[in-house]
Amino acid sequence: MCASPMGEPTFRESVDLMFNRAAALMDLPGGLEEKIRVCNGVYKVRFGVRLRGQIQTFTGYRAVHSEHMEPVKGGIRFAPSVDQDEVEALAALMTYKCALVEAPFGGSKGGLCIDPREYDDHELEQITRRFAYELIKRDLIHPSQNVPAPDMGTSEREMAWIADQYARMNTTDINSRACVTGKPLHSGGIAGRVEATGRGIQYALREFFRHPDDVAKAKMSGKLDGKRVVVQGLGNVGYHAAKFLSEEDGALVTGIIERDGALFDPAGLDVERVRDWLVKHGGLTGYPDANSTPDGSSVLESDCDILIPAAFEGVINLSNAHKIQAKLIIEAANGPITAGADEILNARGTIIIPDLYANAGGVTVSYFEWVKNLSHIRFGRMQRRQEEARHELVLNELDRLDTAMGDTWSLSPSFRTKYLRGADELELVRSGLDDTMRIAYQSMREIWHGRADVHDLRTAAFIVAVDRVAKSYKAKGL
Repeated sequence: MCASPMGEPTFRESVDLMFNRAAALMDLPGGLEEKIRVCNGVYKVRFGVRLRGQIQTFTGYRAVHSEHMEPVKGGIRFAPSVDQDEVEALAALMTYKCALVEAPFGGSKGGLCIDPREYDDHELEQITRRFAYELIKRDLIHPSQNVPAPDMGTSEREMAWIADQYARMNTTDINSRACVTGKPLHSGGIAGRVEATGRGIQYALREFFRHPDDVAKAKMSGKLDGKRVVVQGLGNVGYHAAKFLSEEDGALVTGIIERDGALFDPAGLDVERVRDWLVKHGGLTGYPDANSTPDGSSVLESDCDILIPAAFEGVINLSNAHKIQAKLIIEAANGPITAGADEILNARGTIIIPDLYANAGGVTVSYFEWVKNLSHIRFGRMQRRQEEARHELVLNELDRLDTAMGDTWSLSPSFRTKYLRGADELELVRSGLDDTMRIAYQSMREIWHGRADVHDLRTAAFIVAVDRVAKSYKAKGL
C-alpha cells in the first residue's frame, strides 16, 4: 500500500469520504446511513507455523462490512502492508461493488500480513492452511456465510488449498466447494475466472465508448481503436486488461509501469512479450524492445487517452494528481485514487470510471462460480447440444429451400460452423459478465446524467449502490 502524503486521508477515510459525499445527496432515514457506513466486525488472528526449524507467528484479518445479504463476499490478500484499516476499507468497497452489479452478497475482505515472495510453495501451503483453519472454525469461511476469493498476492492455488482445508474440516458438507471462489477448473472453478477482472475492464470501457456524450465529456471521440493506454501494474488484472484491449479492440498500450520502472513506446508495446519478460526476470529492467525509465511516475503522468491503475491503492494522490494528463482513468485496482486526488481530477474535467464498478468483473464471475458449485453442474451442460440441434434444423431447412428454388447463393462455411456451435461455459460466463457490466454502467449513467447535483460517475455509483443496500435493510425491518 502506498503511503499517502501528509494531510491526506487514509484509504479507509477516503472510502468513508466518498460514501459521505453520495449519502449527502440521498434521503436516508435517521441512523440507517451510519449503519450502512460502519464495518460490522473484524476478526484479527495471530497464529504460529513451524518453519525452518522454528515457530513463526503471523497476523491475519477477516472484516465483515455488511450482512444485508449473505453470504458476504471478498478476497483474501497476502501482502506486508495488510492491516485492519485496509481490510475494513476493502470490505466496504465490496459491499458497494456487489450492490452495484447486483451480486447477492454482502461485503467482506481478508488479509494476511506476509510477503509471499519470502516463502517457498510448501511453506506457503502450510501458512495458508493454518490461516484458513483459524477462519473456518469461526465460520468466517463458509458457503452460506463468508466466501473468499483471490486478491493481491493470492491466486487459484491458494484458493484450492483453502477449499481442501474446508472440506477436511466439514466432511459431510455437500456444498463445500462453494466455500471459496477463484479455484482451478479441476477443483470446482469456472472457465473465465482468472481473466475476469481484466475482462471486466474491457467490457466497462466498451460500454463507456458506446455513449458518444460520455466520450465527449472525456474530450475524446470515436471508439477504443487507436486510443493510447497506460497500464500501471502488469499483474493478473493489468495484464489481461492490456492484452484484451490491444488484441481485440485495437488500443495502443503505450506505457507499462511496474515496481522497478516503466516501458513506453508511442507505437504500442507488445503486451505478451512484456509479460513473458516480467515473469521470467521479475521486473521490466533490461527489456530490449522499448524505451525504459526507472522513474515510473513519469509514465504515469504522461500524455495518454486512458490510464489504468491496476496495482495498489493511493497511487494517484495529492502529490501527483495535478500532473496526471490522462483524459480517462479507469480504476482496475481498489482505491488507486485518494479522495483528495479525486476532487482535483474531477475539477479538471478528468473522467474517472470508479473501482466499485470497473473492477467488479472478479466478483461477478465469482458469483457465477458460486452458483455453479451450489448447482453441481457446469454451465452449458444441459442445453449446449440442444442448441446445436436446433441451429442445424434451421440450416438444413435453408439448404433444402436453396436446392428447391435453384438459387446460387449458399451459406459460408465459417458462418455455418459458428452458428452450429452451442455456447460453452467460457462463452456463457463472458456473456453474463458483459451483460452485468452494461447494465451496471447504465444504472450509474442514469444518475450521472439525470441529476444536476451529481457531477461524476463515482458519486453516481455510490448512490446506486447505497440505495440498494438501504432497500435490503428496510426489507429486513431496519
